[in-house]
Amino acid sequence: MTAPVLVIGEALVDIVGTGGRSNGSGSGRNGRNGAKATPGGSPANVAVGLARLGLPTELVTRFGTDPYGDQLGAHLFGNGVQLAPGSVDPHFRTSTATATLDADGVASYQFDITWEPPALSLSRGCPAVHTGSIATVLEPGAEAIRRFLGSLAEQPVTVTLDPNARPTITPDAESTWTAVRGLAELSDLVKLSDEDCEFLRPGATPDEIAAELLAVDRTRCVVITRGGEGAIGISRTARVEVAAPAIKVIDTVGAGDSFMSALIAGLHARGLLGAVRLEGLDEENLSAVVDYAVKAAAITCTRHGADPPTAAEHKSTWG
Repeated sequence: MTAPVLVIGEALVDIVGTGGRSNGSGSGRNGRNGAKATPGGSPANVAVGLARLGLPTELVTRFGTDPYGDQLGAHLFGNGVQLAPGSVDPHFRTSTATATLDADGVASYQFDITWEPPALSLSRGCPAVHTGSIATVLEPGAEAIRRFLGSLAEQPVTVTLDPNARPTITPDAESTWTAVRGLAELSDLVKLSDEDCEFLRPGATPDEIAAELLAVDRTRCVVITRGGEGAIGISRTARVEVAAPAIKVIDTVGAGDSFMSALIAGLHARGLLGAVRLEGLDEENLSAVVDYAVKAAAITCTRHGADPPTAAEHKSTWG
């Protein structure tokens, strides 16, 4: 594969106060009032995870040339992520998220973000387009993403979606679920967390949620992560449950993003991206892909912050 996977969405800086635990990847620096500032943003984390797993990756995002933007650029370039034209804009202020970690290392966020992507286009041979998180619900960028995904209906490319719901950004669960459903109808694979499900469809089981999303022609697979319990994968022809390995959790920051990037990488390794659009995703393939993703997320949980594994680290840890 020579053409890169295209990832669309926010890149921002996570800020953790000195009294909290760092959620960085070792590349943080001290910000205002001694706070720790580390590169983040769910789509940016997915792009880094893909690049570390050996897939050429291009990120369409938008951040400035201020100190936080310089930090983001160094982090992305340093991990081999290509930036689409217009992603670095000297007239744009780099977005931030102030993170708070609870006793279990689980993060909650308050955002200071503006989202308006540069022009979106598909390069020839692109095997997959991934998007999600704040970028898919915050206007004016969300509408640009909806239009772009709609334009891909006849293109030989696989579309993946991770809503990564943020109640502080979109507190109305019903309208957010409507937006997610609309994007899911334009996607081949949808990944949700158990927290997403609880917020978006309270009281519904994973199988009920998957059935709703799989009811449209395009969507062929739904994967739901369950933290320390692993993940469930449901396609049109198969259902698998994969347990998470026993690990010592440092924090869970970026674990879902590591899972998503490994899910895409696993599908690529089995020739299921591009024009085939997951055709052939049987029980054996689905189980193997979800297992690969669960183990990538587990590695991330054993270290501070959004620090996804490389392909070599994944192999050396799990074989």
